Amino acid sequence: MARVFLSLGSNVGDRLVNIQQAVASLGMCDKIKIVKSSSFYETEPWGNKNQPWFLNAAVALDTDFSCEELLAYCQIIEDKLGRVRNTKEKWQERTIDIDILMYDNLIKATPKLTVPHPFMHERAFVLVPMLEVKSDLIHPVFNKTINELYDELDNPEDVFLYGTLPQTF
Repeated sequence: MARVFLSLGSNVGDRLVNIQQAVASLGMCDKIKIVKSSSFYETEPWGNKNQPWFLNAAVALDTDFSCEELLAYCQIIEDKLGRVRNTKEKWQERTIDIDILMYDNLIKATPKLTVPHPFMHERAFVLVPMLEVKSDLIHPVFNKTINELYDELDNPEDVFLYGTLPQTF
């Protein structure tokens, strides 16, 4: 089994319910066991600021899926929860966004998937929830912990605690 860390975000509709449904969908798969989840954090949008604020969370899970299979499964969940993909705009509103941050210590870059996530070390909205999930996790490219990456952020955007995700695993 691989240990995987995901980032989840939503800024359309009932953001809290969207993330809860995504986590529940992940947990219903027999190839996934959710290990830990963060609280919810409200954050300003990244890139395109002219959209509603996001709720973000992070989860740790164990899976028998390959990295590519997990990506495909996450995209199925996103589609079922109403995610609309606009290929013209990079940063857009979304009901749910599920990003694979790290997959074990795998370092991989393909046209469809890059792990570790190529921007996770630059984004407080990813690192703050990850501090709760596993602050001592070592990034395999930078050889630094999540805590060290957070401490090195140049201009961390505001990340506001919104609430907690029930730990029912």
